[in-house]
Amino acid sequence: MISRYSRKELTEIWSEENKYKIWLDIEVAAAQAMEKYKIIPRGVSGIVKKKGKIKVKRIQNIESKVKHDIIAFLTSISEQAGIKARYLHQGMTSSDVLDTSFNIQLVQSGKILLEDINKILNILKKKAKKYKFTPCIGRSHGIHAEPLTFGLKLASYYAEFRRNKRRLQSAIHEVATCAISGAVGTFANIDPRVEIFVAKKLKLRPETISTQIIPRDRHAYYFSVLGIIAGSIERLATEIRHLQRTEIYELQEFFSKEQKGSSAMPHKKNPILSENLTGLSRMVRSYVIPALENIALWHERDISHSSVERNIGPDANITLDFALNRLVNVLDKMIIYPKKMLSNINTTQGIIFSQELMLELTKTNLSREKSYKIVQLHAKKCISQNLNLFEVVKKDKNITNRISLNKLKKIFNYSSHFKRVNFIFKRVFK
Repeated sequence: MISRYSRKELTEIWSEENKYKIWLDIEVAAAQAMEKYKIIPRGVSGIVKKKGKIKVKRIQNIESKVKHDIIAFLTSISEQAGIKARYLHQGMTSSDVLDTSFNIQLVQSGKILLEDINKILNILKKKAKKYKFTPCIGRSHGIHAEPLTFGLKLASYYAEFRRNKRRLQSAIHEVATCAISGAVGTFANIDPRVEIFVAKKLKLRPETISTQIIPRDRHAYYFSVLGIIAGSIERLATEIRHLQRTEIYELQEFFSKEQKGSSAMPHKKNPILSENLTGLSRMVRSYVIPALENIALWHERDISHSSVERNIGPDANITLDFALNRLVNVLDKMIIYPKKMLSNINTTQGIIFSQELMLELTKTNLSREKSYKIVQLHAKKCISQNLNLFEVVKKDKNITNRISLNKLKKIFNYSSHFKRVNFIFKRVFK
């Protein structure tokens, strides 16, 4: 996590200040529950809430000596709250606080990421409808395939990010659990009602069964979803990069008046933001494997997951948030060149209509194999000699004896490829 790729909203969630604040909220909520069920004297939670202030430097100073973050935190709070603070943390283990707090931070982050995705969905929907019938060439293996519309291309990304939204909502729900169950999860020294109370207070669900920790398959799912979202960002960013290539140039990232593309070549306008998004996406995906490996801990818990989560917790969420917001900016300001899209469709001089021609020949009692071979030979000739397929086939008696000239003209018309656009849009944007 570096400031260059961070936004304030997320860095604040993963700040030491916010982490300790959540710890205090958990301890106060647990104390309130214990007071309610007459486990500790009344008034403890009130005094701690009133007098307990977050002093980051003091906590860190204590931790440097005791080598234990929760003990350092409790010591700092006790120094301020006085003798009654001795009732804090009764029957609890450190992971009750750490894991519940970590989950709250993930939920807080996840909700902002959902807002980011909503921004992307809004822009994609708006632009997809604007370019609903703007012709462009579809490519497979980087080679011209058949025509589609730029609106359909954007609708594809809209549908994918809508799936990502649902995945993230599911992942947030999955990780929104609370464990206040003691040293190995048996509630040996704490009433289960405390956990239920704390969970409700903090808008979480009690963990079904914990060990010393909340099971890490929940977290692995959350980080895996972040990795999938990063993959979707890269897919869209890669498309932008390809379409901005000089020989294609169907769109372009916004290039500001004072912006420079190259220290050596004044003409350069490079898709640097999309390239940056590709790199950031790689980083987010790199956090998925450590999250998966955190599932298999020793017995009721070891500490090998802790250092991993201290890194990937903030880094994955902050980086993805930044990437999503950068993508919003790229999409919003992206310059589209419909005339260039149309020009590119015509570059290959009609060979993109080879399928329709082949299918029409099969309707004249020719086998598919024979029809395919006839069209393929003409297409190869057109490619090698830079000829127009329509002009070539209309001179072939084997074809014109079977297909009328008017029918041939209808075949070589890209608008026929757009007859199902409304149908597809209804499915995507219903």
